[in-house]
Amino acid sequence: MNHLTAASRRELEMLTVRLMEEYSARGMAVGVTDAEGNILYENYFGWRDAENRLPIDRDTLFGMASVTKSFTALSIMQMQSEGILSVEDMVKDYIPEFTNKNQTEPVKIWHLLCHSGGFFPLPRIVVDKVAQEMGIEDAMDNELIYREDFADEGVRRVACRLDDQTRFTGRPGQRLSYCNDGFGLLSDIIRRYSDCRSFAEYLDRHILKPLDMGRSNIGFLRNTLDANAAVLYSQEPDGTWRADRDYENDAFVLHGGGALKSTLGDMLKYAAMYLNEGEGVNGHRIIDRYSICEMCKPRQFMKPGVYYGYGLESKQMEDMTVIEHSGSLPGVSSNFAFCPQAGLGIVVLCNTMDVPAYAVSDMTFRAFCGLPLTEKRMEHAPYQWTEEEIKELEGNYISGEGDRFCLKAEKGTLTMILNGKATELTPVYPWQGMVRKKYTDVYLTAVRDEEGHVFAAHYGSRIFPKTLAER
Repeated sequence: MNHLTAASRRELEMLTVRLMEEYSARGMAVGVTDAEGNILYENYFGWRDAENRLPIDRDTLFGMASVTKSFTALSIMQMQSEGILSVEDMVKDYIPEFTNKNQTEPVKIWHLLCHSGGFFPLPRIVVDKVAQEMGIEDAMDNELIYREDFADEGVRRVACRLDDQTRFTGRPGQRLSYCNDGFGLLSDIIRRYSDCRSFAEYLDRHILKPLDMGRSNIGFLRNTLDANAAVLYSQEPDGTWRADRDYENDAFVLHGGGALKSTLGDMLKYAAMYLNEGEGVNGHRIIDRYSICEMCKPRQFMKPGVYYGYGLESKQMEDMTVIEHSGSLPGVSSNFAFCPQAGLGIVVLCNTMDVPAYAVSDMTFRAFCGLPLTEKRMEHAPYQWTEEEIKELEGNYISGEGDRFCLKAEKGTLTMILNGKATELTPVYPWQGMVRKKYTDVYLTAVRDEEGHVFAAHYGSRIFPKTLAER
């Protein structure tokens, strides 16, 4: 499907530039492919290095951040199709460091694939800190991504920390709460039980090389040294901007949640593979159609109209289903999407943090489908919180990742203070409110125990525990 006109292209590019200005984005690559691998559109905005005005091209390396999760899920599905494991297997049978000791039911592989292991968000265990504590350094002749001692230490720390949790979002499989550590454990299952000695080697041998994604990898130092790698732009807490090529910055010690680096050209090949249900544009089939279908199947509710599968999200856009995943890290905002009905794959890569790459992806998709570029938002009937809802929801909610919000009862309703800033929260359904942002709506949903008491709240993709003193 290609209904892109000269007028809609001009509008798309004008809106993209405007969005980049709003978020101080330094550089962005946008591309569209069909199932045959024909690049229907590509454009490059800004610079890979703004200070030196170095341009972006099809081979410029960007961080993928959480887009990596689809690669991890795809790897697990490859191993299942080969009979090495089943997604119904218990995680502790593959990761002995994880004993599942404080949960009444076993955490299974499929729970981790759709962020439903029951774990509240936790602070990151990061590459550079663990390496420093181990007294080792990354080096081109001995990269951290291939070191077994580094992987062993990483999985020990991650698994033991998950084991130490005593409060949970619910039973395994009951609710989604985004969990990077879960995908870290998945990548270590791949390392331990595949025919490769590292997750990096597995991706290279079983996905990247078969799809001719020759510029893609999960390394750190090698990308820092690459002449055509994007400079990473991140805003510090004091508002100043940081520009560097530190691809280790805030990176997880286990790599399955967000370590991939890739290019527009490579990622368009990856998107085309999904449009062909597991077959690359070079004719190389890397997985069966059934496994692709299982990855895309809606499994966990995220917000109205949006569900999570195995390393992929699905949402409705008009009468079509868009499958996608976004990513965010210091110096990274990314989005990869495909729509089987439209026969389109879309990739948006940016070298600046906290830029809504998904919004550019949506506008691009709509332009190619001949739809208005700005989507009409869902409108909700007026709703008022009940006294019970206000009483139960009021309190402080703190994520282990650092975010927090407070819900206060005022004049018969609830006000929200998010990370110290007053935020308009509109009640829309029983036990659910909505924060309307410029490019998306974020929902807040009460999480209640068997007695009906609120012990947490689902906000965005995370479940925030309510402070114990207020439960």
